[in-house]
Amino acid sequence: MPFAVAAAPVAAQAPLPAPTERQRLIVLSDIEADPDDTQSFVRLFLYSNEIDLEGLVATTSIHMKTAIHPDSIRRIIAAYAKVQPNLSKHEAGYPTPDRLRALVREGQPGYGMALVGAGKDTTGSRLIVEAMERNDPRPLWISVWGGANTLAQALYTIRETRSPDVARRLIAKLRIYTISDQDDAGAWLRKTFPDLFYVVSPGGYGAGTWTGIHTLIDGADNHTISNAWLRDNIQQGHGPFGAIYPDVSYGMEGDTPAFLSLIPNGLSNPDHPDWGGWGGRYELYTPPVATTDPSGFSGVTIAPETRPIWTNAIDSFTPQVAREFGRATTPGDRQIKDFRAGLWRWRDDIQNDFAARIEWTVRPFSQANHPPEVRLAGPDRLTVKSGQRFVLSAADSTDPDGDSLSFQWFHYQEIGHWQTPILNGIAANIHTVDFTAPTVTEPREAHFIVRVTDKGTPPLSRYKRVIVTITP
Repeated sequence: MPFAVAAAPVAAQAPLPAPTERQRLIVLSDIEADPDDTQSFVRLFLYSNEIDLEGLVATTSIHMKTAIHPDSIRRIIAAYAKVQPNLSKHEAGYPTPDRLRALVREGQPGYGMALVGAGKDTTGSRLIVEAMERNDPRPLWISVWGGANTLAQALYTIRETRSPDVARRLIAKLRIYTISDQDDAGAWLRKTFPDLFYVVSPGGYGAGTWTGIHTLIDGADNHTISNAWLRDNIQQGHGPFGAIYPDVSYGMEGDTPAFLSLIPNGLSNPDHPDWGGWGGRYELYTPPVATTDPSGFSGVTIAPETRPIWTNAIDSFTPQVAREFGRATTPGDRQIKDFRAGLWRWRDDIQNDFAARIEWTVRPFSQANHPPEVRLAGPDRLTVKSGQRFVLSAADSTDPDGDSLSFQWFHYQEIGHWQTPILNGIAANIHTVDFTAPTVTEPREAHFIVRVTDKGTPPLSRYKRVIVTITP
């Protein structure tokens, strides 16, 4: 996306405030089945002031059927303890290491639904039940990085020990994002509890939107997911937390998309996976849903879907084809349509943000970069009539470090009820755009995104979304 220069105010004092609204999250992880779980925990803890962590549960999966490793989660927390004081100089709200240690629990050290049933509760399943019953109006996200049998046990217990009305009320709180199906519990959950809010790409590596975090974009620049980039920006010379980030084995951070959309960057609305965000974009599909796994990754027999699920959506984007350090330089001339494109379009921003937060672990506020604050000049929802002119502006955006800002508005045409590109008024390098609403015969929605990027190192981006309802 193109950039433009704009003036920014004088740098703010540290630490910056934590977000006022945070998403609740419990993580289920088959840590040690693959180094990518450790990678994802490193990233997650860097955002632990922006997400309300309520559980860190060690589980099994198809890749590790008979062992769990809660001590490996504690080892990462021990490294976090060394840098938490410095992180707190940059943004408020980072949990204490003791708080994180208190969240570690165990699932069953066995595989799948064979370990679900009467008398098979674990400290992990009990934690999920307790969180569901907590007097908190916010949804409860369950981020499943491995097998889902600990979640299945929690819902089994709810079903067997609570009244149907209470069970329905508790289950309605859940928002589940699984990294495909890594045991046979996912299919059981979707069949047994058909009202679950469930984000999943049935299948495995070949079929998952989440693979956009580490798969190569053909013919594009893929530098920010390379081992060289990870070495230079995360692992080497960036303190004790970066040093524990392991090398890539099968793929970088395959589990990270399960929480990326919970980071409050102005782009995502977690209750609307179809709006897109750092974790990808998903649409609500009703059966039949393709469930084949062309890669053979999961090793799990996947039953045909019988209930609606949030799953892969096709996006279009134009990738960057050249790069200098931390800054895209040359847009490509080839548009890609793919179920991973809803994540690919943000991947460089995601990686730059990661690199900046690793710097927060070792540098003072004045020597690190912090994301801009995007401010709209008007409301984030508008209603206009066909042929009516309307203006969108982010001219009042600011940067806490006093950096100059760049702007890019675009119509996210895959979202909403108006999918023909609305391009009039959009130009590169300006913070204010104006449009003439197209002619419609019935109300239609159009989503516009502004991406504001600072000139710091690495450059950091934040966003705002404006939803325009166009009426006849």
